[in-house]
Amino acid sequence: MRRLRACLGAAAAVGLAAAGTTALVAGNASGATAALSNRWYAAAPYLMPLDNDPPDPAAIMDATGLKAFQLAFVLAPNGGGCSPTWGGTAPVSSDTAVQSVINTIRGKGGDVSVSIGGYGGTKLGQVCSDAAATAAAYQQVITKYGLHAIDFDLEEPEYENTAAIKNEIGAAKILQQNNPGLYVSVTTAGTADGTGWFGKQMLLEAKSQGFTPNNFSIMPFDGGFNGAASQTSALTNFNAILQSTFGWDQATAYAHEGFSGMNGRSDTGEIFTQADFQTVLDYATSHNMDRFTFWSLNRDRQCTPPDNGGRTSGTCSSVAQNSWDFAKYSVRFAGATPPDSTPTPTPTPTPTPTACRTAWSSSAVYTAGDEVSYNKHNWKAKWWTQNETPAATDWGPWQDEGTC
Repeated sequence: MRRLRACLGAAAAVGLAAAGTTALVAGNASGATAALSNRWYAAAPYLMPLDNDPPDPAAIMDATGLKAFQLAFVLAPNGGGCSPTWGGTAPVSSDTAVQSVINTIRGKGGDVSVSIGGYGGTKLGQVCSDAAATAAAYQQVITKYGLHAIDFDLEEPEYENTAAIKNEIGAAKILQQNNPGLYVSVTTAGTADGTGWFGKQMLLEAKSQGFTPNNFSIMPFDGGFNGAASQTSALTNFNAILQSTFGWDQATAYAHEGFSGMNGRSDTGEIFTQADFQTVLDYATSHNMDRFTFWSLNRDRQCTPPDNGGRTSGTCSSVAQNSWDFAKYSVRFAGATPPDSTPTPTPTPTPTPTACRTAWSSSAVYTAGDEVSYNKHNWKAKWWTQNETPAATDWGPWQDEGTC
């Protein structure tokens, strides 16, 4: 559900800067449309256009009134290099599939932002030679699609790499300067105290470079969170971090703060219902926060058959819902009203624990289909594994089968 080496030289990026490359006014292959209001880009939920059974954005727009989508993720090529690709495999330069999705959205009066980074894969900031080369790679994306907004999703493992974060923040600053009016968000991990040590170091890097995006957003999930109260507490704590780092007052910090949630069951088994989203939305709007988004529209539908919170999926939420329930909260944040009335949040049934399998052993060899129990969950092996602790990750050898 989330995610080498020869780069475009710094000279290429310097050339771009010298020419004043401006995707927002220059011609491009996408036939860029007029920008939406910043509020729409701030409300754009994440959509993987090439993976995780992509839903039809036109159907979502018709059902909810949504206008903006956050397309994910642009990465460095899996085989090496400093050029942008979708997911590490599909070069942006020759793309037609994502362009078709963008054309559909724009044809209905909407627009997109593009998110770079994410949890897996190799990020351009890790492999490009410096900030200028990194910016040159991202400028290709902005120019090709005529973007008015871009999101820097800086998290593990990239944000643990000081040089990579320096490149990413430096690139964001260059893009902001060279593309007047570009809406720039920076998204990073959330913790109970706001964000962790690496998140704080990223903020300090931004301060040292004199870079201020439209917002710094945290993702308060996958970190021991338990519903909306724990999320709003983290947002309050993150606000204090923004104040102390940048010398802002509380209101200014909230005006540069964003929330990026995960609908339904998170990677670590946390449950976030429609009621939780409403509570966080109320917090965000009452504090005049800049952004409210979530991961992801690919998951904004009920699992078939319904599994009542038993597993984390990239293509459904694992909570009881109607399709696109969570997208409607983004629409409300943007200041629009969905065509239908505000739905009553559907309570998520408490999963009934099942019997635990034989306890996992670090010395045992497991093959595909073998079942074990670990940390009060049952797990099924996806392939041969030994001494790999069961954990809920898309790329790991274990599939979480729910509590026991």
